[in-house]
Formats: sequence, C-alpha cells, structure tokens
Amino acid sequence: MATTTSATETKKLQVTELDFDQIKNNLKQFLRNQSEFIDFDFEGSGMAVLLDLLAYNTHYLGFNANMAANESFLDSAELRSSVVSLAKMLGYTPSSPISPTAIIDVTLTNATGDSVTMPAGTKFTSTLDGDSYTYVTNSDLSITPTDGVYTFSNVNIYEGTRVTFEYTINSTNEEQRYVVPNNNVDITTLSVLVQNSVSDTTSFTYTKASSQVGVTSTSKVYFCQEVEDGKFEIYFGDGVTGFKPSDGNIIKLTYIVTNKGASNGANTFTPSGTISGFSSTTKTISKSSGGTSAETIASVKLNAPLQFSAQDRAVTAADYKVLVKKIYPAASAIQVWGGEDNAVPAYGRVYISVKAKDGTILTNADKTSIQTQLEDFAVASIRPVITDPETTFITLKTTFKYDSNATIEDATTLANKIQTVVKNYSDDNLDNFVGVFRHSALTGLIDNIDNSILSNITTVQMYQLFKPITTSLVSQAYTIGFNNAIYNPHTGHNSSAGVIQSTGFYLNVDTTTEYFFNDDGSGNIRLYHLVSGVKTYDNNAWGTVNYLTGEIKIASAIINSISNVDGAVSTSIRVTAKPSSNDVAPVRGQILSIDTSNSSITGKVDTIASGSGSSGVGYITTTSY
Repeated sequence: MATTTSATETKKLQVTELDFDQIKNNLKQFLRNQSEFIDFDFEGSGMAVLLDLLAYNTHYLGFNANMAANESFLDSAELRSSVVSLAKMLGYTPSSPISPTAIIDVTLTNATGDSVTMPAGTKFTSTLDGDSYTYVTNSDLSITPTDGVYTFSNVNIYEGTRVTFEYTINSTNEEQRYVVPNNNVDITTLSVLVQNSVSDTTSFTYTKASSQVGVTSTSKVYFCQEVEDGKFEIYFGDGVTGFKPSDGNIIKLTYIVTNKGASNGANTFTPSGTISGFSSTTKTISKSSGGTSAETIASVKLNAPLQFSAQDRAVTAADYKVLVKKIYPAASAIQVWGGEDNAVPAYGRVYISVKAKDGTILTNADKTSIQTQLEDFAVASIRPVITDPETTFITLKTTFKYDSNATIEDATTLANKIQTVVKNYSDDNLDNFVGVFRHSALTGLIDNIDNSILSNITTVQMYQLFKPITTSLVSQAYTIGFNNAIYNPHTGHNSSAGVIQSTGFYLNVDTTTEYFFNDDGSGNIRLYHLVSGVKTYDNNAWGTVNYLTGEIKIASAIINSISNVDGAVSTSIRVTAKPSSNDVAPVRGQILSIDTSNSSITGKVDTIASGSGSSGVGYITTTSY
C-alpha cells in the first residue's frame, strides 16, 4: 500500500538539519510548498540574501547550543572558566603561577645589637641571560649573633614583586567580592590579615582552609577559588563553617606577583639595600628553581576527578600523585611505588619520585616539605619517602641511505632533519616516568622524514651518571641500576673491551693515575689504567655486574676526584652499557632521555638507487650532535 503525505505535512519546515546548506535547502523547500512562492526564483532574487541570513542565524544558534552543552561537562569543556567551575564542584582548585624560589645565607657587616630583624619584602637582585630579576623575602626574620656574627641562615627568597591590597567589608554591597587584582599571582605566598577597623588596628591572621574538616564557627580561615581572567578570589565563612568577618573590618591581602619560570636557575643574589641599616653579603645555598605557569586546562581535567576520588587520603599510587601535584605544583611528572617493589624491599614505605618542570632536582627543603605534608594524609605506619629521579640516557648511532636522485638536499640537511625528529621523539615520548624507548617507532619516523631516505640502521647505547662521594677519603660501595638487561649473549663475550665502559676517576690519595673500569663478559667489573694507550688491569674483581637485571655493584673504594666528561668539569662518572634489547623501558623512579649531543648521524648515498654503481654505497658525511 502506497503511503501518502498530507498537504499539511508538506508545508512543515524540516528542522532536523544543522548544516548551513541543508538549513537553507529546508527553508527553500518550505517556501516552495506555500502557494505564494510556488514559481519563485530563490537564487535569482533578493530572497536568496534573506535565506542566507536566516540559514546563518539558525546555524549560529545550533552551534552555540552545541557549544553550551559541551561546556557543561568537564571532559568536553574548552573554556578555562568552564573547566575551573566544573572542577570546583569536585572540590578542586587549579594551582596558580609559582614563583621561583632560592635559598641563601645573608651575613650582616658590622652589625650591632642584641638582635636584628630582616623585614618581609627585603629585596635582592639577580641577573640571568642578561635580564635582571628581583627576589624578595615573604616574612619577617629575626636573629641573634653567634660569636659576634649576624647570619640569617637558609632564607627563602621569591622572585617577583611583593604587593599589598586592601578591602573594607561592606555587607550592604551584595556584589562585593575580594578578588586578588593582579595577574601572575603566586597564591601560595598569599597572606590574609583582617584588621578590626580604621581606628582599631587589632588584627588577626587568617589561614587557608584546604577542606571543611575541622572548621568550626570560630575558625579564622579563608577559602580560595580561581575566577575570571585567571585571577583568584578569597571568601570567608558564614559563621557556621568558618568565622564571618564584620562590617568595617579591613582585609589586607599581601602576595607576590611573579614572572613565573623565567628566572629558574638564577644562582647569584645581591642585596638591593641595607638590612636594618647594615650592609650585607650573601651565599647561595640552593639556586632558584620551581617557577612555573598556572596549571593548564588539560592538567585540571586530569587531576580534578583524581583528587575527588582520593577524598583527601593517600592509599593508592594515584592518590599520592594527586596530593603531590597539589602540594608541589611545579612537578611535571610524578612516580609512586611501594617499598616492597624495590630491588631491596623496604616494607612500610611508599617511594615518590618527582621531576620538576624546569628539570632541576628538588631541594632538600622541598623534599622535606612534601614529605611532611603527605604524612597528614598517609595511612598509619606508612611512611612517604621522596627520592630523586634516576635518568638513563640513550645515545644513538644512525646510518641512513638515501637516493640522491630523489632529493635536492644533501646528507647534512637530511641529517639535521633526523636530529630534529629524534629530539622531538624524546620530548614527546620520553623524559617522564612511563615513556618507553621504542626502537622500531623511531626508525620508522626516520624513514618517513623524506621520500629520498631508503633505510636506516640505528644502534642503541645507554648510560648513567653516578656521583661518588669525593669530599672525604672514606671507602664507599656503589650500585648503578640500569633496570634493563645488558647485552651478554654468552659467557666471556667481548672480554677484551667489555660492553660496560666508564669515564675516568682517581683513587685514594693518588691524583696522577687516571682509572677506568669495564666488564669481562663473565660478570666481573675490572679496574684498569692506561699505559701508552694500552689497558693495564689493576683489579679483575673490582665489582660485579648482573647482565639480566642491569645492576652493577662497585666494591668499596676511595674515589677522590672525577675526570672531565665530554671536555667539561664533572662531578659524576659516566657508565655506558649496551642494552640487550633495542627497546629500553623505565622502572620505578627511572626516566629515559635521548642524549642528542653524544649521538651521531651518518648519511650515505645508495649507489644502486642513484644509478652510480651496482653494489655498495658512497660515503658522504657524518654529523655528530
């Protein structure tokens, strides 16, 4: 039976399409179905302009409705304001920009008195890459002399400008808000002081509440949230959850406005003026580090649900990662594992390795601070331990063949392109705790750089830097863990040269004989020195190597100094080994990174493809980076 369409139905406007052209066609069809426009030429009249306008308007409305719906969900939201608002419902506040921090000792010259105070906001200057930066203290510090010497020890100084801004509470203004007015504020440096009134200078310091746990009607706390334009707003309790300030109270906000990570690495700090009237000198204990930008949208999307699931307690590895990120926003990567997973099990401990965004090692003060704050969330009897990342560097030797007829570029230009791809591969896939070096993935990228590249052979080496104790002539044993199998196809393999090699060092009190070590292919580490370029072995059992686990153990020795590495002064010995597999994987607190400066790239013309010969290749160039 044939279906029929009523006249009423044919005159209905179809509203199911969202594409501009389909919307316009639906409008045309709707008008054609009306008796007044049956023979109307929609394309050759001014009506076409009106139809375009109606179609665009409908298209915009549909697009806006779709975008509005997307902004209602954390996963699909694109606007920072939407992401921040949705994260707030999960109890998550994005981290602000963080000021680089340095630790210095400040010694006063010709100071007198029973005590001296260094006021908050005391300035120091530093220069990095030709730019000048100001560092300030963020609290008052007082000292008494020791043996007549006035020294402020382990002073934390922050890069930026210290600013104070005030609000007067007026409850009749329903729109009053307490927004920190500056951009790039390090909110971790914020101090909130509430003064009774202009005439009554009695004041109270309010502390930041991280949650509502333990907050009563008399708790002098404030809450903080990110608002529009990346600024931060503080607000107070309602008299039930947190003490409520009164009309006429003056809110004093003091904070540091920073240049974020621009001055990371600054190492010399000069006082900008006197301290309590006395001149001073400084000694750097820890160079500037930790400066970073505000938390990204992607990071908020990742961490907000994780923090919500953690519920302010540290049980799983994910819980610790979220809490450490909250405590130390300058972390770019975090790895957590139980002590039972160590090579030597340590039960009752959870190990946390943190990589800073600026690539520096965390200071002892940072480690202690993170560890202390984590103890408030950890399950009883579980002790968090902060460790430094262990970086295993990968060096590559790449030889590629190319068809010179298929490109106008020479071997050096192609080698430069390969070097860029290798660096990008390391940046994008490694330099974190979970990035695995995949040999075939990288060689595939090299082959696809240019149509002229026909093949490449890339060999892999790995090395670690270990820092022996040279400050005292005390015998020490050392362990180097590659956590990847070392190439040893049979007992005694390559016993003449070894697959493990070290750079030079000096032993005991001798500063003239340079020593090295290698392996004998049978699990022994050998100590040797060179006589006219020939290896002379001093100890054939100076240590052991486990080829399966990649663990090297050095017997007790007194290492008094280190030779230069790559022509530069070094405090570490480089130990190189050939991995058993071309794929290298990190374990626990290990990070992989490709060392392009010690890698080489060689280009050769394929003579068969180029038509210059029936076999073999012609050597063109070798480029070392």
